[in-house]
Amino acid sequence: MLDKDLFARAGVTDLSLLRDLSFIDGGWVAGDAAAPIPVTNPADGARIGDVAALTPAQSKAAVDRADAAFAAWSGALPQARGAVLRRWFELVLESKEDLARIMVLEQGKPLSEARGEIDYAASFLEFYAEEAKRPNIEGVTSHLPDAEVELWLEPVGVAALVTPWNFPAAMLTRKAAAALAAGCSVVAHPSAETPYSALALAVLADRAGLPAGVLNIVTGEAPTIVAPWTEDRRVRALSFTGSTEIGRLLYRQSADTVKRLVLELGGHAPVIVFKDADLDDAVAETMKAKFATSGQDCLGANRIYVEREIYDAFVRRFAEATRALSVGRGMDDPDIGPLMNARAVAKQVEHVRDALARGATLACGGEVLDHGPLFFAPTVLTDVPDDALIMREETFGPVAALTPFDSEDEVVARANDSEFGLVAYVHSLDPRRIYRVSRALQYGMVAVNRTKVTGAPIPFGGMKQSGVGREGARRGMEAFMEVKYLCRDWR
Repeated sequence: MLDKDLFARAGVTDLSLLRDLSFIDGGWVAGDAAAPIPVTNPADGARIGDVAALTPAQSKAAVDRADAAFAAWSGALPQARGAVLRRWFELVLESKEDLARIMVLEQGKPLSEARGEIDYAASFLEFYAEEAKRPNIEGVTSHLPDAEVELWLEPVGVAALVTPWNFPAAMLTRKAAAALAAGCSVVAHPSAETPYSALALAVLADRAGLPAGVLNIVTGEAPTIVAPWTEDRRVRALSFTGSTEIGRLLYRQSADTVKRLVLELGGHAPVIVFKDADLDDAVAETMKAKFATSGQDCLGANRIYVEREIYDAFVRRFAEATRALSVGRGMDDPDIGPLMNARAVAKQVEHVRDALARGATLACGGEVLDHGPLFFAPTVLTDVPDDALIMREETFGPVAALTPFDSEDEVVARANDSEFGLVAYVHSLDPRRIYRVSRALQYGMVAVNRTKVTGAPIPFGGMKQSGVGREGARRGMEAFMEVKYLCRDWR
């Protein structure tokens, strides 16, 4: 049961966006599992509703419907697919405030950040509405006499999408828009902790005219829903955003059916601040990189390296800015909201205790706040040694670890000493250094003197165990398309 009165009191005006059943073949499907899954508000732990828990058989049935819908959708004119995506984009923007408020209640992030995420989510629909028209026949110079050579780009088939709780709207549209533009039909599983954002987007996709069976949102426990997809030969591509541990599991499970994979996995982002950087700008941008989404972001700064000559000044300004951050419920639009669950809080506690035990100093924060059980104080640790847990694991919370360095070669080696390679941040005003360091860093993305780098037109993804493949841009469609080579004899 979904408490629509609670959502209405929170400012949601279109209550028809609120659904607690799965969306399959254009209709709403109840779960056959023993009990629905409770959904709670991280700000206070209150139960805001339940969501249907589907069975493995129902998950397989969703693939049946997607497979049945594939031929008509893939055979539609690219302009027609683009028009539906464009209308979906328009409806998302029209419902921006409602979608943002739904997200705050189930995810906890500050309201302004939720609004920003809806804009971000919509941008992928707009981008791929145009890209749907781009894939076409490519001419290739023939290497054979009397032969004509062509390359055809064709959709792979059914695409399975698995999305996380920290960006419940944007991660769905980033994956789904690319797959749908390519001509694939989709089965998608949103996190059981934040299902309502995905289901609201399904309502809008249906209003936009997406044919039945082309987009299916299947709710329930992840192992129950996703395992049948990894085993199903009709599911030709799988896109997942989440932890490296689960990514490895899906990699193994998908091996027998040799699926196309896009895995956007963990991050452990270094920030490198050289002494020639603009100090005020470096502090401000590092604050953004660390504390956006309350630190619950795979792009979040985890290791902050500052050149020794400016280290004390940076620490002083960074700690002062951190103490000034406001903490509260998402609807009050603070700087920092609650963490998602008790596991996240426990990790912050563990990382702080471990760092202090290894010789780090606590500049501010370091404790659970009395705002509620899932609120952790924005925290700054200084002189953190490289063997501390926080320097080796993704913290995924509002704890910043600062440490000095003495040379360019040293800091690049320390930054690269990680199994992760998603994003790195560099602050310097020396163009030659910027080029050298950006080249040397083993990361899929490098941000120089800024934090925000993501967007629909760029290929998002990492190196090493931060993932496989790219999302966004033209490259975001590659996993959902096959290249067919045609060689015709004209004799």
